[in-house]
Amino acid sequence: MQPALILPPRPDERWTIAKQLGVDSAVVRFWGEEEWWEFDHLQRTVARFRDHGFDLDVVEDRPPMEKTVLGEDGRDEEIETVKTLIRNMGRLDIDTYCWVWTENPVGVVRTSDSLPGRGGSEMIGFDSEWLERAPDHPAAGITEAELRENLEYFLDRVVPVAEVAGVNLALHPDDPPRSPIRGVPRIVTSVEDYRWILDLHDSPRHGITFCQGNFSAMGADIPETIGEFGDRIHFVHFRDVAGDSDSFVETWHDEGPTDMKAAIEAYREVGFDGPIRPDHVPRMVGEDDREEAMAGYTNMGRLFAIGYIQGLLE
Repeated sequence: MQPALILPPRPDERWTIAKQLGVDSAVVRFWGEEEWWEFDHLQRTVARFRDHGFDLDVVEDRPPMEKTVLGEDGRDEEIETVKTLIRNMGRLDIDTYCWVWTENPVGVVRTSDSLPGRGGSEMIGFDSEWLERAPDHPAAGITEAELRENLEYFLDRVVPVAEVAGVNLALHPDDPPRSPIRGVPRIVTSVEDYRWILDLHDSPRHGITFCQGNFSAMGADIPETIGEFGDRIHFVHFRDVAGDSDSFVETWHDEGPTDMKAAIEAYREVGFDGPIRPDHVPRMVGEDDREEAMAGYTNMGRLFAIGYIQGLLE
């Protein structure tokens, strides 16, 4: 397994901290940069990471896909953009594409970013009671059956491209893993959903981002589920939550309900040797509200998390 960190596409103090931690595997998000999926942009990004001693192993971002998710006119053009990204990743030896189906229209939902944690740290969390006050999303009329049909349409066109390009498709769960959110159904919210999705294409390239926090919120047994999905796991978000899909808090790595050592052992047993990164860490004293210190991605909490992962691996 390769301890990894999500890093911006250009060097800053987070790159320096990662190297000081002994991390050589990078995960990138482009944070709204224009046409980042085109070859020239990706090539320069890969070269930039390599110039600083990193392997860029995962792209964790997504071109616009709202029309694709909703089955609207224009989805074929969106899918062509995704295919362009995958082909360019293959040309540049970027192994894994982490994607979320219903990131648009609703996205990742949290209702708190300052829940009290140990020693005055601040944790992020979700409570479905707040959603009862929220208005329905404009896409609320779509059905679960339509979303499944649209996902199948997407995979039929993208999985063959990934097979040729040699790129792993790693589907992240809906976050939080519950349905609906603001009136919009979600279809990647359970182990059963993943079974159905993986069965759509029996391809080693069509797999999972195993986000432990989401699987824990689903009520899944983490080591058992790792064992079930085995070599379809291409990427790991190593985190934990206390609670369930209706209400949870994202915990410190050493105080959640999941046996994290047993999880590492389960990854080893199935032969997983890919990137594993911490996710959604608490905010610690002295960390402010700058963009680079936004809730869940603060530097000091990630120091603890990487050390914890490295200790378990050793």
